[in-house]
Amino acid sequence: MNEEINEVLNKVKLGDTESYATIIRCFQRKLYLYCYYLLSSKEEAEDATQDIFIKGFNNIHNFTPTVSFSSWLYKIAYNHCMDLLKKRNKFLTVLLNFKKEKHQPIEQSDRYTDYIHELLERLNLEERKILLLRALEEYSFEEIALIMDLKPAGVRKKYERLRKKLLKQQGGVQSEQAYRHG
Repeated sequence: MNEEINEVLNKVKLGDTESYATIIRCFQRKLYLYCYYLLSSKEEAEDATQDIFIKGFNNIHNFTPTVSFSSWLYKIAYNHCMDLLKKRNKFLTVLLNFKKEKHQPIEQSDRYTDYIHELLERLNLEERKILLLRALEEYSFEEIALIMDLKPAGVRKKYERLRKKLLKQQGGVQSEQAYRHG
């Protein structure tokens, strides 16, 4: 896949702007999800994703293959989302707004989703970013460090701490869910 992306990048750099659609198709869903989990808003995530692809296109001449294109694009996404969060003056945001009426039956998948979101809400923004990049996007600690302007050893340490934090809190969330949904 990297080889295909590199070929497309070369075409775009040579003026074949239509080829950029391949990059969009390849990264759109993952990039949208990343933005959504950081911004907690479908509309903002959609707008951010579009803005990120535009920034990527406008700055494609600055891309050098010393890092993967994916890491470079996620670096743009990270900076863009942080700028949006700063503008809103919110560093700790809610991941989802639950819209459930008390009388609606709760399905098993909803319970699982709620459980995951409750665990994620207990993390600070930096911990959520690390977790999302590592678990959802499967980036290495080195790539995460590059995206977030941190040292790889620091990212690794923070990841281990947040894993322990989630495992420790996991029992509390399950107890709360049993009380609420039981």
